[in-house]
Amino acid sequence: MKYNANLAAVRLLPFGKQDRRRFQRVKLNILGRYMLEDRREFPCQVVNMSPGGVALIAPALGASNERIVAYLDYIGRVEGRFVRPIDGGFAMTIEATQRKREKLAAQLTWLANRHVLNLPEDRRHERFTPVKPFQEVTLPDGRKLRCRIIDISLSGAAIAVVDKPSIGTPVLLGPVRAQVVRHFDEGVAVEFTTVHTPESIAFHFDS
Repeated sequence: MKYNANLAAVRLLPFGKQDRRRFQRVKLNILGRYMLEDRREFPCQVVNMSPGGVALIAPALGASNERIVAYLDYIGRVEGRFVRPIDGGFAMTIEATQRKREKLAAQLTWLANRHVLNLPEDRRHERFTPVKPFQEVTLPDGRKLRCRIIDISLSGAAIAVVDKPSIGTPVLLGPVRAQVVRHFDEGVAVEFTTVHTPESIAFHFDS
């Protein structure tokens, strides 16, 4: 099925004339965390986003042009600069290469359209068994658990593991950031914090 980005894309809180010309904003409701230059971290929620900027509901503001690093569910790491306060939070630019902006645009299109089209969350990408199924799961406290990947897709994996991390636990599957979303008899299902490309999955788990 071909998804139309216009189904759920809207313009909100533009950052300026250049942003209005180049990028279309998408209304979203995803969670994350962000870090200010003094390395303080806070939770946040995305209000709307484009490949050029994001508006966040957030408890602490940065200074004008302060550098901010955010880790957003489904998107991953984004970096940029504080632009201005908004009601309940702030707006920031996103500094990225052209290639990363194109990837981000694809992610935003999918995120917007999955709500409109009611796409199934756990089977949106084809699953397969990787060439190198034996990996390590790294927990937030640094502990490493040996595991076997039962199947994997661009957005997540089912892994066999003896000690099952709690649902909601952020983990690393090999080098890839993920979150535990479900338990089953053999182990757990994890969802990656960003939708990957076939090339990046092959690089991490097949090479």
